Amino acid sequence: MADMMEALFASGHAADIVLAVLALEALWLASRGWRIGAIAGLLGPAALMMLGLRAALTGAEWYWVSFPIALAFPLHAMDLRMRFAGKV
Repeated sequence: MADMMEALFASGHAADIVLAVLALEALWLASRGWRIGAIAGLLGPAALMMLGLRAALTGAEWYWVSFPIALAFPLHAMDLRMRFAGKV
């Protein structure tokens, strides 16, 4: 079992599972009438962080790890600004 978990993380598939769950959540929210901008603001930062994690787990260059993580912050800030303004 430990070998299987090690392989799951070493291959980056652990992050892929989380990304798949986020995609399912996005589809569910869309089916409930959420706007695409609201969904992107809510789930986008998490998806970007998972992409950075996947890059780190698979031994990618540092910029493939840092770039999606850095992009997550402005998207999160935009989402917060929209929520505080009552637009979401």
